[in-house]
Amino acid sequence: MTRTDHLNVAVANGTNGNGCLEFEKPLADLESQIRELQALQRSKGIDYSPEIRQLQSNLVKLTNKIYNNLSAWEIVQVARHPRRPLLMDYLNMMAKDFCQLHGDRCFGDDRAVVTGFGRIGREKVMIVGHNKGRTTKEKVECNFGCTHPEGYRKALGKMKLAEKFNLPIVCLIDTPGAYPGIGAEERGQAQAIAVNLMEMSQIRVPIVCVIIGEGGSGGALGIGVGDRVAMLQYAWYTVASPEACAAILWKDGAQAFQAAEALKLTAKDLLKINVIDQIIPEPLGGAHRNPHEASHHLENYLIKVIRDLRRYKVENLLENRYRKIRTVGEFNMKPRNGAGAGTIKSKPINEITTPSRRKTATAHPKSK
Repeated sequence: MTRTDHLNVAVANGTNGNGCLEFEKPLADLESQIRELQALQRSKGIDYSPEIRQLQSNLVKLTNKIYNNLSAWEIVQVARHPRRPLLMDYLNMMAKDFCQLHGDRCFGDDRAVVTGFGRIGREKVMIVGHNKGRTTKEKVECNFGCTHPEGYRKALGKMKLAEKFNLPIVCLIDTPGAYPGIGAEERGQAQAIAVNLMEMSQIRVPIVCVIIGEGGSGGALGIGVGDRVAMLQYAWYTVASPEACAAILWKDGAQAFQAAEALKLTAKDLLKINVIDQIIPEPLGGAHRNPHEASHHLENYLIKVIRDLRRYKVENLLENRYRKIRTVGEFNMKPRNGAGAGTIKSKPINEITTPSRRKTATAHPKSK
């Protein structure tokens, strides 16, 4: 990856391949022209600075135009970009003193989930995230980020450890979905996800969840219950991948672009219906063009939110979390004599930040 000097815009090498998406080809052509002029300038000693600056300016304008008008399917492609930073990239760039923890104390160590202690800024945290792997060998070892039941049990066990030491939990989500194999089902895939949903709703420390790439189905939900849920600008989050949805509805995975539009899986769509709380901006042209800037934005968001959540009393924190989950997509039935079956209505997040304390289970009476 190279970077133009004048405008600090990182670009992918090569006009095709090397991660150049179909809609990015006009950008690749401009990038190629810039590199050719820079090479001529070095070899012949002729000053092409004005021409290079003009091309760089055109590159920025075109990049803005393309990325401000991406379709849902194109955003899915950006989230899957081969050069997009993954969990381990973010950990290397923003997590200090990271100490990885392994195993679920039951079956094995699922490499699709990475857990460990670390520091983000000055905040000591427990980090839990999906690991896709970068090389082919790593991808196979990590099941391409598709988690097994032991991965969810490992994640929950480490969250309980964080609760013991009163450390905030940061969940970085990037998975196409939970592993669909027979072995995973035999070891209780659905139950492992369900247990995580229940337990995470009651953990007595702040939990911040961020979708950094793909947020597919129960695979994402298994570590996706938190006090704050955010998404990177070009990530996606939905009940099923576009290909799976298209295969179910149209019996044709090639209709994935149509399914992506219907699923409303982009960060903008999900913010409107209060499924997420905030969109974290990405660098010009996506995180794959400037991973360090993307990491900086993510780190700043995490530090700010963790500091904010630490101000809440535990009882208020749990109540807010409960109310947040319960008020996502409220369903209001219309009268029987009315037209239509019902409507979906979500309350704004700011209306549930100071709720009344929810009643807890009655304690056993003291023995006389």
